[in-house]
Amino acid sequence: MEQAAILHLEDITKHYDQHTTPAVDRVTLTLRQGDLLALLGPSGCGKTTLLRIVAGFERPQSGLVVLAGRPVAGSGYWTPPEQRNTGMVFQDYALFPHLNVAENVAFGLKNRRSGMNRTSIQKNTADAIALVGLSGLEKRYPHELSGGQQQRVALARALAPRPSLILLDEPLSNLDVQVRLRLRQEVRSILKEIGTSAIFVTHDREEALSISDQVGVMRAGCLEQLGTPEEIYTNPASRFVAEFVTQANFLPARRRGQLWETEVGSFEISNRECPNNIQFPNDAIPDSGELMLREENVILKPDNDAPLLIRDRHFLGREYRYCLQTPSGKELHARTALNTPLPVGIRVQLSVADPSIPIFPTIATSTPITPAYSATGWAMGNGQ
Repeated sequence: MEQAAILHLEDITKHYDQHTTPAVDRVTLTLRQGDLLALLGPSGCGKTTLLRIVAGFERPQSGLVVLAGRPVAGSGYWTPPEQRNTGMVFQDYALFPHLNVAENVAFGLKNRRSGMNRTSIQKNTADAIALVGLSGLEKRYPHELSGGQQQRVALARALAPRPSLILLDEPLSNLDVQVRLRLRQEVRSILKEIGTSAIFVTHDREEALSISDQVGVMRAGCLEQLGTPEEIYTNPASRFVAEFVTQANFLPARRRGQLWETEVGSFEISNRECPNNIQFPNDAIPDSGELMLREENVILKPDNDAPLLIRDRHFLGREYRYCLQTPSGKELHARTALNTPLPVGIRVQLSVADPSIPIFPTIATSTPITPAYSATGWAMGNGQ
């Protein structure tokens, strides 16, 4: 049985200045009950503005916001933030320095649900503190806590009123790497345990893919692609999504008969379509494009006559990352397992582990184009 929608956005548009590009441009999406949605994109792409529209801190110029089946913004509707039954976790935590942990968590209960009696407030406060693993620290003040503990207090405060939707605005960006890695999984586990839906704004690709059920990639106010983490990674809908999410190389190529020729070799053309069946305009294969080579799929083999040069090598703990230079000076990258490392300065032949290589056409278009054909087979050397 399909889960009910907790949030629906229909053609949401927000202008801060009518003479500039919209901060949010005709965004439509649906979030199901219990799902976690990550809004991913570079700074200024509109993801935080969209979150603030859902929270009620911003009014859209057009479009409709429906929360738990009830219109709350657009088409003549407007519900203020305090009446939307949402919880907000900010990037800077926004804790009151003069209140201890229990008082910070209870603050939202006292202000949002004035009808609750003292016993109910104490119980909700204790339950929220226990949920985020801070039992025993109720009397501590924010300055006596670590960054990770402060973030848990902020999450507990948002969860205490038991909202239908939690909104998190880059909540882990101020933490060090190890704490961030641990806490993002804890946040997901907590939200899944209580079945609360959430929208998580981030510019960190790995964070978005690991914490969410759905990822929305935003660019210049538009929702470029919406899908599961696996769909976004394996089948990017545009050149922008492919570059932002997949850590891939893009190699210019021209079509010559059944081959795509590049400065480091040639690929054969395959008629296999991508899973979403989106074709090039007019079903015509273009004469030029860019081959998308994922770093983890690139295979390197020493060859004194090869066109690629290893310019640098980085040890990443579990793998090596090689910086490669093409004859034209373009930089490519490859990541390999910790086998025998290749020395810097030698020439290498490039092949690809996955024989299906997306091609992005270099043609003018106003809409994102999913690569519809794949290049397969390495025509130079033994890449098969």
